[in-house]
Amino acid sequence: MGIIVGIDLGTSTSEVAVLTDGKPFVIPNHLGEYITPSVVGLAEDGRIVVGREASDQLLLRPDATVIEVKRLMGSGETVTMGGKEYTPQQISSFILSYLVDCARRFLGEDVDRAVITVPAYFSDVQRRATVEAGELAGIRVERIINEPTAAALDYGLDHMQECRNILVYDLGGGTLDVTVLEMFEGVLDVKASSGNNRLGGKDFDQRLMDYLAGRFTARYNVDISSDKRALMRLKEAAEKCKIDLSVREEHHLLLPFFARVNDNPVSLEESVSRETLESLIKDLIDSTTAQISLALADARLTASEIDLVLLVGGSTRIPYVRRFIEKTLGQEPRELVDPDLAVVRGAAIQAGILDDRLDPGRDIVITDVCPYTLGTSILSYVGGFPVPDVYDVIIPRNVTIPVVKEKIYGTVADNQEAVEINVYQGEYAKASHNNYLGKFMLTGIPPAPAFREKIAVSFAYDVNGILQVEGRIVSTGKKANITIETTGVKMVSEIDPAGWEKAPGARRYKAIIKKASRMLESGEAEYRAPEMESLVRKIKTGLVRGDSQETLDALKEELHEIIYELAEEPDV
Repeated sequence: MGIIVGIDLGTSTSEVAVLTDGKPFVIPNHLGEYITPSVVGLAEDGRIVVGREASDQLLLRPDATVIEVKRLMGSGETVTMGGKEYTPQQISSFILSYLVDCARRFLGEDVDRAVITVPAYFSDVQRRATVEAGELAGIRVERIINEPTAAALDYGLDHMQECRNILVYDLGGGTLDVTVLEMFEGVLDVKASSGNNRLGGKDFDQRLMDYLAGRFTARYNVDISSDKRALMRLKEAAEKCKIDLSVREEHHLLLPFFARVNDNPVSLEESVSRETLESLIKDLIDSTTAQISLALADARLTASEIDLVLLVGGSTRIPYVRRFIEKTLGQEPRELVDPDLAVVRGAAIQAGILDDRLDPGRDIVITDVCPYTLGTSILSYVGGFPVPDVYDVIIPRNVTIPVVKEKIYGTVADNQEAVEINVYQGEYAKASHNNYLGKFMLTGIPPAPAFREKIAVSFAYDVNGILQVEGRIVSTGKKANITIETTGVKMVSEIDPAGWEKAPGARRYKAIIKKASRMLESGEAEYRAPEMESLVRKIKTGLVRGDSQETLDALKEELHEIIYELAEEPDV
């Protein structure tokens, strides 16, 4: 059996490392680089190319090159490269194959197993997609480990006798994770994780791109939004500008022959200050206060009880991020790990633990948590009235894993012969608003009056963050279970409805939203509360998302009917 390596499969870059002589060692790629761009391309001769070779062709062959595929993992979407469609798992497998090949050649040993890191806030669907990518690359994924946990492991290897509450703020190219953990006497005990899978350095690049493109359009009255080559050049320049502004107060940007105006080539030339960049991205960074607060609350700790703040991910090099953390948590974050390499080093340590290559005198115990709430949909009763589509929690978020939880339910109809068990992941009270993971049927229920026969539903969440669900008829012991098929499952968009009042057209819906909100707060909504909460949220998120007035009006009418019905019902 081959050696186990640790792999950080990132949005912007990826790395591979191994534990050797009790220390993590980052393996260079074929070009001698320790950091490999997460870019895949199709060369002119038809070869699949990865890393620097792929990124070098990005400007000349944008249609044959794929970047930032990590954000699509588990989405069911595909990407096109050289006129052919690929799944995100296939593209990721090319990156993994490249890294493993680099490790094999460097180590001179067979490498057929890996520990792969993922954002702590990756869903079950995204984790399974990562495992699938490993399988497509011909490697066995021995463990999925959360990125902040891996970074803490890198720090903890040489500080295991310390007793500290640590907050890891991991802001990479495409994702944000905030993890709170306790370290004591060789144990890394993760208390809570929160995050945003759609926030990272690439969003900062986009803000800067939009600013520069807007300046160019204002000056020359030329729209470059459909010019792929110009956009790729702008993207590359914006990223360099952002990186440079982490160490300088101003960056001069020059892109000669950027576009044509009246059939004449013109350049894009701008001087961008650090202050300008910060004004463009400040709200995105400030928004992470929500994830910090949630992680602290779930860990039942206050900011003052955090002993150490570790910054992980290349985006934490932005000076404003450091000032924001210091202001929010009341302490200066420490530079005790390499922001770019801490995650892959931690993955290598975990690989070494699994492969029994860690010094016995440095035993480490790691506990992690399930970052999302997991549950099923049930028919509930409020005030004696049946309410469908209620989300019943089986595994609450931030429970230590591995974990198995079971709940007992009753049949809802006389002589019911089967029950459909639907599995969801998320935080909403209405089941269908959460991420749908799968379903299965449990048949053969003995005929009996409603509520007599009992069904036991168990959820088992393992150390890789992957879920197995089983249903069992209590009286007979008959079982059914599910292997959740995640291919093609569309993730629910993470839309924050908080700013709905500022959305275009919000005025049209303010009155009914406020009326419904008052009824919910006062208890007047009674058994219709779940439906009303659902409709209010749908309208708010629809406004933020920019749904059509026709769609929003239909929701408004449905909400109005419920309010009218409640007003007409006589008091009992």
